[in-house]
Amino acid sequence: MKTLPLAVPHMSEAEAEEVFGWILDGEASEEEIARFLLAMTERSETADEIAGAARALRARLIPVDAPANAIDCCGTGGDGHHTLNVSTAVSLVVAACGIPVAKHGNRAASSKSGAADTLEALGLDMEAAGRTAEKTLAELGICFLFAKNHHPAMGRIQPIRLRIGRRTIFNLMGPLSNPARVKRQLIGIARPAYVPIYAEAMAKLGTDHTMIVSGDEGLDELSLAGGNEVAVVEGNDFDMRRMDAEMAGLPHAPIEAIRGGDAVHNAAALKALLEGTPGPYRDAVLFNAAATLRVAGKTETLGDLAAMAGEAIDSGAAKGLLANWIEMAR
Repeated sequence: MKTLPLAVPHMSEAEAEEVFGWILDGEASEEEIARFLLAMTERSETADEIAGAARALRARLIPVDAPANAIDCCGTGGDGHHTLNVSTAVSLVVAACGIPVAKHGNRAASSKSGAADTLEALGLDMEAAGRTAEKTLAELGICFLFAKNHHPAMGRIQPIRLRIGRRTIFNLMGPLSNPARVKRQLIGIARPAYVPIYAEAMAKLGTDHTMIVSGDEGLDELSLAGGNEVAVVEGNDFDMRRMDAEMAGLPHAPIEAIRGGDAVHNAAALKALLEGTPGPYRDAVLFNAAATLRVAGKTETLGDLAAMAGEAIDSGAAKGLLANWIEMAR
């Protein structure tokens, strides 16, 4: 068994890739991995460490074929706000706008309901969704890439994450290791001050166009409550920006207005959203969908893109897409 470098203040990208290779390959004990992850969380991970860890996870994933223009929209989780599943709803809405979405996700590790939990409560068979991922992505324009199916090395890590019960570097690694190898992403992280660090990690890995976002209150998506810290990463460089809901023609709302619950609760809210129910949840989805459409290459204003997303809901396209997905993934 390997001894993890708990005393090392920071690791280079190459060192992090090696150490996380040991972790993912089961060459360290569960107790030592837990101590190591908590120590990193306490001192905060560097861009080199995040990029190196992501490279280790990427090297061990089971890939899927995807259209060249496929995108992903996800949050790192671990923000402690327990909101409704915004990025899951955004994925359905954006796919209904004609953009292929390779949604990468998992069950809850530090929240009440992860993307997989909510989609399952809506009727999507997780095992079948994984088995038919390439087919549904090619024919419907959406798939769910369940992390456990594509990152077998994570099977031994998930119990450790559940025992820790708080955000670790694995929250940050997941969005950087999409099995469809997407080059365009909207990624929400839980710490606004950490946006440039995470953006630097993404820039080290390279991307066509990725937007890293964080609400000022520590929300791992674009927030309606106030301002948002945003990094736009293109190629191996990035720049910082500020965004708020008014830029998309949407009203502000407190986080409490989109507070979620367990998978059944969140699934019911998502179903109501797709049926056209107005309110802060819809507005949050439209805001994040507008940004995701921008990442996908749409050049209209954020307001126009939010309207495009709204039409995908009100026309029944997003609801119909989910029904077809559930039917195909059997």
